[in-house]
Amino acid sequence: MTAETALASFRDLAPEEDDFLAEVVAGLSATPKTLPCKFFYDEAGSALFGRICELPEYYPTRTETALMRDKVGEMAAAIGPQAQIVEYGCGSIEKVRILLDALQAPAAYVAVDISREHLRQAAEILATDYPAVEVHALCADFSRPFEVPDGIPGARRVGYFPGSTLGNFDHGAAEAFLAGAARLAGSGGGMLIGIDLKKDEDVLNAAYNDAAGVTAAFNLNLLVRINRELGGDFEPGDFAHHAFYNGSAGRIEMHLVSHRDQEVRIGEHRFSFAAGETIHTENSYKYSVAEFQALASRAGFEPAEMWRDPADLFSVHYLQVP
Repeated sequence: MTAETALASFRDLAPEEDDFLAEVVAGLSATPKTLPCKFFYDEAGSALFGRICELPEYYPTRTETALMRDKVGEMAAAIGPQAQIVEYGCGSIEKVRILLDALQAPAAYVAVDISREHLRQAAEILATDYPAVEVHALCADFSRPFEVPDGIPGARRVGYFPGSTLGNFDHGAAEAFLAGAARLAGSGGGMLIGIDLKKDEDVLNAAYNDAAGVTAAFNLNLLVRINRELGGDFEPGDFAHHAFYNGSAGRIEMHLVSHRDQEVRIGEHRFSFAAGETIHTENSYKYSVAEFQALASRAGFEPAEMWRDPADLFSVHYLQVP
């Protein structure tokens, strides 16, 4: 069976180029300037993020993966048999493999991701390796409402959202996203979600300022993508990566800092930067267990199970829809 024939369906609902341009122009016209972090993940950005996940300073991926391996039996028992798994952002497929291997007769798997080629490749690999599981791929911005294939009649729908990606949403948007995920799962459904915990600021700052400069390259690649796809003339060397933990807001912030006074063109649009002015590209909120469970409850979930590593770096939660 080839990967092409194994994949049940591929639907492309990714934002059009006009949407990309509109959001970039809106963000760079704002004060302070911003760019949406969802556009990090072109082919090059996805590859760079894969490298970030392997860095010694970047603890979330290896900690969550180890936690999954250690507790996946309990996680699978909480999810139950014949579930339809909907993964938000398919990223590395290592963690979902751990989950699929432990689940009892999973009925279907739906991968949802904005990075088209990465999504297709990952879904095709999983479809070939799990022939008993109906595999679908949906190229879409999962921060917006979307519909997934109906799947197997009677199968419970369970979201899977690893990597603490929820931290990229501010608190209001995170609650709205979880409320949408609860509606998508439906009565009796659930969600397995990874959440990065609050911890020593030195650990957090090191994780987003690696010595090898991979996170810096990942941040700057957004400008490279704008140049390539939107006709921009950014000089990436005129901007520097800057990431820090904002304790009062409980989040890591990532910025691109202009080295000098300059003007940048994107198509017909022009933007002026003062020396030291920043483009805010990403937030990564950190939670205590109690803070996250309260957020999930407000969104319509009931916290059911929680697992965390011995060093209290990371947590995985199973949430139920009443």
